[in-house]
Amino acid sequence: MSALSSVSGDTRELPFPDWMRAVQTRIEATLSRLLPAAEAIPARLHQAMRYASLGGGKRVRPLLAFAAGELSNGAPEKLEIVSCAVELIHAYSLVHDDLPCMDDDVLRRGRPTCHVEYDEPTALLVGDSLQSLAFELLAREQLGNPECQLEMLRLLTHASGSRGMAGGQAIDLDAVGRSLDQPELELMHALKTGALIRAALMLGALCGEPLAGKAGEALDRYAKRAGLLFQVVDDILDCTASTATLGKTAGKDAAAEKPTYVSLMGLHNAREFAAELRAQALESLAIFGERGRRLIELTDFITHRKF
Repeated sequence: MSALSSVSGDTRELPFPDWMRAVQTRIEATLSRLLPAAEAIPARLHQAMRYASLGGGKRVRPLLAFAAGELSNGAPEKLEIVSCAVELIHAYSLVHDDLPCMDDDVLRRGRPTCHVEYDEPTALLVGDSLQSLAFELLAREQLGNPECQLEMLRLLTHASGSRGMAGGQAIDLDAVGRSLDQPELELMHALKTGALIRAALMLGALCGEPLAGKAGEALDRYAKRAGLLFQVVDDILDCTASTATLGKTAGKDAAAEKPTYVSLMGLHNAREFAAELRAQALESLAIFGERGRRLIELTDFITHRKF
C-alpha cells in the first residue's frame, strides 16, 4: 500500500494542499502521542518539550520523508516514526538556536521562544531531551531489518552532529561580522540546513524497498539541491517578509551581520539562484516519473512559500 494512501484515508489523488494538511495532521497527532505527557514528572520539562514541538511549523521535513516514501512504497507507520524523529531534532535545534548564547531570539512560530516562555535552563534541557527522544524512537521501533535500522540511526546522528547541523551552526557563529564566499556559504548551509533535509528524504526512502543504483544517486542529488534551495529562499524571506508573516523576527540576519545569499549576491541574483536550484532539483526527479509527483510539488512549495 502506498504511504500516501494511508495518511488519512486514500490520499493518492488529493490535491497537494489537502495531501500536505493530511500529513501535517498525522505528524501532529503522532508527536503528541510520542512526547511525554504534560503531567508526567518532571512536569515543567515535559510541558516545555510539548510547547516547543507541537502546534506550529510547516513540517517540511516530515512532508519530504513521506514524499520520499512514495518512491520506495514506504509503510506509513514507519514513515510517521522517522518523520517524528527528524522533526524532534529540528525542534531541538530551534530551541537551542534561539537561546541568548546563540541567536538570542524572542519569537518563534508566532509565539515566545522556549527560553522566554519558560527559562534558559529549561530550554537547554528541552533541546537535550528532544534530541534523546528522536534517537530513542529510531532505536525502539520496528522500522526494518537490523542493518536498515542501524543505517537510519547513522543517517540521523551524522546529520545532527559536528559534520552536519551542529557543525553548520558553529560555522555560522564564527562567520558573524565577516564575509564568506559562495563555496564557504554553501558548505555552511549544506551542514546547518541541508543535512537534516537530506536525512529526512533518505530516511523516508529507507522505509520501503531499497533505491539502488541510479535511483539512489538521483534522490541524493535532489536532497542536496532541495536543502540548499530551502536556505536560499529562507534568506530571501528574511529580508522581504514581515515578522508577522514569518512568525519570527524579520531582518535579524542582516542586523546580526550574518552572511546570507542576499548579502553575498544581492536580492535579484539570490532569486535567480533559487530558480536555478529548483530546476536542478526537478531534473534529479525525472528518473522517478509519476512517483516523484509529491516531491515536485514540495519543491515548488519550498520555492514559492511566503513564510
